Amino acid sequence: MKTIIEPFRIKSVEPIKMSTRSAREFYLQAAHYNPFLIYAKDVIIDLLTDSGTGAMSSEQWAGIMRGDESYAGSVSFQRFESTIKDIMGFEYVIPTHQGRAAERILFSILCKDGDVIPNNTHFDTTRANIEFRGAEARDIVIDEGMNPSTDHPFKGNMNIQKLKDTVNSVGRDRIPLIMLTITNNSGGGQPVSMENIREVSNFARSVEIPFYLDACRFAENAYFIKIREEGYKDKTVRAIVEEMFSYADGCTMSAKKDGIANIGGFLCSNNPDLAQREKDLLILTEGFPTYGGLAGRDLEAIAIGLVEVMDEDYLKYRITSTGYLGENLLKLGIPIVQPPGGHAIYIDAKMMLPHIPPNQYPGWALACEMYLEGGIRSVEIGSVMFGKHDFEQKKDVVHAPMELVRLAIPRRTYTQSQIDYVIESMENLIKRKDKIHGMKITYQPKFLRHFSSHFEFLP
Repeated sequence: MKTIIEPFRIKSVEPIKMSTRSAREFYLQAAHYNPFLIYAKDVIIDLLTDSGTGAMSSEQWAGIMRGDESYAGSVSFQRFESTIKDIMGFEYVIPTHQGRAAERILFSILCKDGDVIPNNTHFDTTRANIEFRGAEARDIVIDEGMNPSTDHPFKGNMNIQKLKDTVNSVGRDRIPLIMLTITNNSGGGQPVSMENIREVSNFARSVEIPFYLDACRFAENAYFIKIREEGYKDKTVRAIVEEMFSYADGCTMSAKKDGIANIGGFLCSNNPDLAQREKDLLILTEGFPTYGGLAGRDLEAIAIGLVEVMDEDYLKYRITSTGYLGENLLKLGIPIVQPPGGHAIYIDAKMMLPHIPPNQYPGWALACEMYLEGGIRSVEIGSVMFGKHDFEQKKDVVHAPMELVRLAIPRRTYTQSQIDYVIESMENLIKRKDKIHGMKITYQPKFLRHFSSHFEFLP
C-alpha cells in the first residue's frame, strides 16, 4: 500500500482549546515573547519538543499499574535494568529522573576545568553541563552537516579527521571522553551511520579514551541505518541497535524520547569503579540507585517503551509522517534541513528570513510568528540557544552557525489532519515573511538562556 497509516488506535483523547489571533497576541506578550513561557493550554499544536510529550501505549499504562514503589530493590527496577542490559549490553545501569541528570553526573565526575569534549553536535543541556564544569563542548560534525540544503544520508556523522586533529592538538589527557549524539538533534535530527560509529569507536579505543553515545533517539537512528546504509536492509532494527551499542563504553539517555515515557533517563557504563562513583553522586541528588528519582511506575513504562520503540511498523510510520511534513513545507518554498530528520523538521530561518541578521534572532522571530499565525509552538535552535553573550560588554560575541526552528513531533500524538493544519498555517505565514521583524533580548540568565529569557519585537 502507498498510504502509510498510524499503526495504533486511539483509546483516550485530550481536548484542544482553539484560540483567535488576538488572544494569541495577548498570550505571547504575557509570556515575554518566549514560547517556553506560554501556558500549554493556550497552544493548539505543540511542537516545542518530542521529549516526554508522546502518548503511552495500553501496555505501558498496564505496566504503570504494576509499578513497585519500594524504596530499594524494587521489582520494577529489576525489569528496567534487565531490559536495558538486554538491548544495549552495558553492565551497569543507573536510573535518573531525566537525561540531563545523567549528563550532570557523568560530566561532574569525568570533566575538569580546561577539558575538551568532542561530539558531532552537543545539544543544549549536554553543552551546559560540560561548560558548567569549565570544560569546552566542541562540535565536529562533517561539513555537510553544516549546510541545511545539502542532501546527504548521514549528515549527523562526526568528522573523523577533525576528531584526530582535536586529540593531537589538545592532548589525550585533556579529553576525558568522546561523545556521539544519535540522532544529531542540534544538527537537524540527522542520523549517524554505523560506519561512522565504528570509526569513532576504533579511534577512541586506539587512544584509550572512553566513547559514549548520547542515545536519546537510538531507535530512529537504527531505522535510518536500515533504510540508508549498505548491508543493513535485511537486518532487524533490534540487531542494528545491538551493534550500535557494542561499539560504545557507555551512554546517557533521556527516556523521554525513544523510551516513549513522560519522564526518566539513565546512565550506563562498563567500568565498575566509574559506576560506583556515579551511584555515590546519584544518591546525593537523585535518590537510591534502584530508583534514581523515578517512581516504580516510571521504570515500568520506560522498560516497555524501549522495546515498543523498536517496532518496525511504528518506525516506518514515524519516519514517513515526519517526512510528509518536511516535503510539504518544501513545496511551499520553505527551506528546511534536508533530508527530513526522524523526530523533527528544522526550518532554515536564516534562508527564509534573510532580512533579519543573527543578532536579531531570525529563528526566534519565526517561532513567535508561527504561534501568532496558528497557535503552533516550536523551538529556536540558533543564536539564542547556542550564541555566547558577554555580560560585561552587554552584547553577543558568538552567533550560531545555523539559525533553525525545530518542529518536534511528539510520538503517537497528532493525527494527519493536525499536521495538515501546521502546513496550512505555514502557507499563510510565508506570504508575509518579509514583514516579520527581528527581536531583542530584554532579560537573560547566564546558562540555557532560551528557557527563560524575555524578548521584544524590534520596530
